[in-house]
Amino acid sequence: MSASATAPLGIYVSIPFCRAKCTYCNFASDVFPAARLDGYVHAICREIRGRRTHCLAKRMQLPGGADSIYLGGGTPSTLAPHHLRQIFDALRESFDVFPDAEITVECAPGQISDAFLAECCTQGVNRVSLGVQSFVDAEAAAVGRRHGRSTVLADLARLRAAGVSNINVDLIAGLPRQTAASWRESLQVALDTGVPHVSVYMLDVDEDSRLGRELLTGGEKYGAQRTPGDEATAAMYEEACAMLGQGGLLQYEISNFARPGQQSRHNLKYWDGVPYVGFGLDAHSCLPGRDGDWFRTANPDAMDSYLEDPMSPAVERISRTGQIEERWFLGLRRTCGVSLPELQAEFGTEALTAFAGVVQAAVKEGLLEHGHARIRLTPRGRLFANEIFARFLDVLPPVSEALPRNLEHEVTIA
Repeated sequence: MSASATAPLGIYVSIPFCRAKCTYCNFASDVFPAARLDGYVHAICREIRGRRTHCLAKRMQLPGGADSIYLGGGTPSTLAPHHLRQIFDALRESFDVFPDAEITVECAPGQISDAFLAECCTQGVNRVSLGVQSFVDAEAAAVGRRHGRSTVLADLARLRAAGVSNINVDLIAGLPRQTAASWRESLQVALDTGVPHVSVYMLDVDEDSRLGRELLTGGEKYGAQRTPGDEATAAMYEEACAMLGQGGLLQYEISNFARPGQQSRHNLKYWDGVPYVGFGLDAHSCLPGRDGDWFRTANPDAMDSYLEDPMSPAVERISRTGQIEERWFLGLRRTCGVSLPELQAEFGTEALTAFAGVVQAAVKEGLLEHGHARIRLTPRGRLFANEIFARFLDVLPPVSEALPRNLEHEVTIA
C-alpha cells in the first residue's frame, strides 16, 4: 500500500440547492423546492453513518481520521442552521475530525444569514469560499448572480468580524460582457480585499449549461454572443496569473492562487492522490482497497435517485495503469509538477520510461519543462492543460483485472 493511502481523509458534502441557477453552471445543482431540504439532509446523514459498512462490504478502506471537510454545491448557505448542525453531528459521530481540520463552506454573497454564520462558527468552520465570479455588477447580473460588489465587500467584513479570515474568492474569465479592462478591475478588487486565496476559472463551454448550449448553437438569450473568444479568455487567464502573483498570491495549481501557507488543504487532496470521500448528490470518492488497489465511487446525479437510495454509489476499481496515468495528469495540475523519484518509488521505472516520449514531445513544444527531477507545465502549457493530459492516456496497455466475486455484479466501469 502506498503512503498516500494512509493519509488523513478529506470529506466533501454536496449541497446542490440554489436560489437561482447560474447560466454557466454545469453542476448537478438546481433550484429544488426548499421543502426537499429536510429529506435531503436526512439522506446525507444516513449515507454518512452507513458509508463505513458499505466500504467494508466492497473491500474499500475508509480512514477514520479527517483533516479537511468541504461543504460545496450548489449553495450550502441555503441550509438552515439546524440542517448544518445535523450534518456536522453525523460527520463527528462517524469520523475523528482533527482539532486543526480545515473546514470550508461555500457561500453565495448576499445569502449568508446571521443565524447561518453563527452556526458555522459553532461547528468550527474556519474557511469560506465566496462564489463572486465578477466584481463588475453588470457581468455578475448577466449570468444570474444576485449580488453586487458592495454585497461581497459587506460579507467579507461580516466574515472577518465573526473570526473567519481564511477566505477564497472565485472569479471566472470569459463571462458575457467581460472585457480586458473589466477583468483587470475584478482582479484588482480581489487583491484590494486582501483575501488569502483566489480561484480563477476560464468559462467552461459545454452542453450541460444554458450558456454553454447557447454558445454551441449560436443563440442570444443568455448573452453568448457577447462572450470573449478563446484567445481573449486565455489572455485574461494569463493576466490573472501575472497580477495575482505580483500581488502576493502565488499560483500553486492551474486555477488556484494563495498567499504562502494559505493553500486549500482539501483541494490539494484531489491532486496529490490521497483518500477523499464524498456525500450527497453527484459526490465522488477515491479510496484505497484492502488489497493495495484503489476504488472510485460516484453517487447518482439525479435528486430522486439519490433520495431513493443514498447508499448505492457506482463503484469503479482503478487499475494500476489508471493509477499511473492519474499520478501524471493530476500531478501536472500543480505548479510544482510531478516528482519523478516519488513516481518511480511508488510504481517502478515503467511509470517513467513509458511516458518518456510524451514528455519529450511536450518539452520540445514548450508545454512542459524538466528540472530538479520534476516535470511541470510551463505557463503556456497551462493554457493547453486538457490537451496535454489527454496525451498521458492510453500510453500503457490496458490491464484486465478480475473483480472479487462479491463485486462483479455491482461494479460499474466508467
